[in-house]
Amino acid sequence: MEYSNSHIKKILKEVKTIALVGASLNSKKDSYKVMQFLLENNYQVFPVNPNEAGKYILGQYCYADLHSIEENIDMVDVFRKSEAVFRIAKDAMRIGSKVLWTQLGVADEQAALMARQAGLEVIMNKCPKIELQK
Repeated sequence: MEYSNSHIKKILKEVKTIALVGASLNSKKDSYKVMQFLLENNYQVFPVNPNEAGKYILGQYCYADLHSIEENIDMVDVFRKSEAVFRIAKDAMRIGSKVLWTQLGVADEQAALMARQAGLEVIMNKCPKIELQK
């Protein structure tokens, strides 16, 4: 899975709202650090984690699942194991997300194919924080 820097840059420029699936209250976790960076860079971030639902992460209300978010979501950023991506991709399609993004070390080719066929942009095995810092 190779993506041009210009393609990634275009996606990150167009995205305004991000659902971060696998968000954590633990400030040592990568999901926390990435969420913090995205917020600092003017993205509207909706943390999603059923174990933290109803709590606040970095001042943002945490949702149990993607369907609970009432805003339009441009991008679903996945901080879960690869085995969870297919189900999350289906949910991303159902809520009308434009982009499915999975973090470093996370990929599911079947989910990517399904999401692309549904019209989503798909970026896998990349970190938006790292890409934004380039």
